[in-house]
Formats: sequence, structure tokens, C-alpha cells
Amino acid sequence: MKIWSTEHVFSYPWETVIKAAMRKYPNPMNPNVVGVDVLDRGLDAEGRLHSHRLLSTEWGLPAIVRAILGTSQTQTYVKEHSIVDPEEKKMELCSKNITLTNLISVDERLVYRPHPDNSDVTILTQEAIITVKGVSLTSYLEGMMARRMSANARKVTRHKEDIYIYASSELRC
Repeated sequence: MKIWSTEHVFSYPWETVIKAAMRKYPNPMNPNVVGVDVLDRGLDAEGRLHSHRLLSTEWGLPAIVRAILGTSQTQTYVKEHSIVDPEEKKMELCSKNITLTNLISVDERLVYRPHPDNSDVTILTQEAIITVKGVSLTSYLEGMMARRMSANARKVTRHKEDIYIYASSELRC
């Protein structure tokens, strides 16, 4: 098992970031998520919005990982559950792959909160637990996947603000 985490600060208030986060996929700046289906959405007794979605992704795995795992599959599906608490100003999103679970599991958790010192900005904390099962070189593969997530996060960090601006602009249409 490998644990990976990162943090990003958005230059926008929590409400703006949350609205954009709910609409960020699919978008032309991140073509890896090719489809999003809302399976269920509703309010609980405390006024929190619960959403269950299915994401269709085309992330693909590095060729060496596919060779070790013995699969050529590149399309994967992810189940996602989010809770938006407008009273506490917190959004928590948990996702888990439902494809290739006999070989790999990636459990990801994102939490969006207003910055404690500046309510005009939002902090995103993101963590993932990566587990590879039933093959040799497990630790190597988990490390490789964590490094790839880190590299993607660095790449995406440059575009995260653009993605959220794009998603926010879609809200105004």
C-alpha cells in the first residue's frame, strides 16, 4: 500500500470552487475523464447535498504496468460520492476505481474548505491510497503509480485554476 497526498490553494471563495468542482468533468482541459453519470443526488435532513456519480475515464496505465498486470485495458470506471455541507463550508469527495479491482485499487479523498485565515481562497487537500494486489513487484508498482499521480498533480496544478474558471463559466450560461 502506498499513500500519496497534496494540497492546492484556489484564489476563489469556497462557494465558487464548489460550484465549479461539481461541474468540472468532462472538459477540454482534462480529456481523461470522458463521461460522468449522476446516479443519485439529494439532500439529507441536515441540508447536506449527497451525490453519487460514475466516471468513465481513459487514463490508461503505463505499458510496463499493463505488461506486469497482464491487461491491455485502458478505459476504467470510478465511483464517486460527495457531500457538500453549506453550513460547515466543507465538501468531501471520495472516489474508488471499480475496474481492475482484483489487481489495483485507488481510494482517493478530496476535501475543500475555506482557508482559515482568508475566506476569499479555498484549500483543497487530496490524498490517495494505492494498493496493487496479486502480482510480483507490488511495492514497485505502487510507488510508480504514486509518482505518476504526483507528476500529474504538478501538471494539473498549473491548469487547475483554468479548469475551475472554465467550469465556473459554464455555470453562468
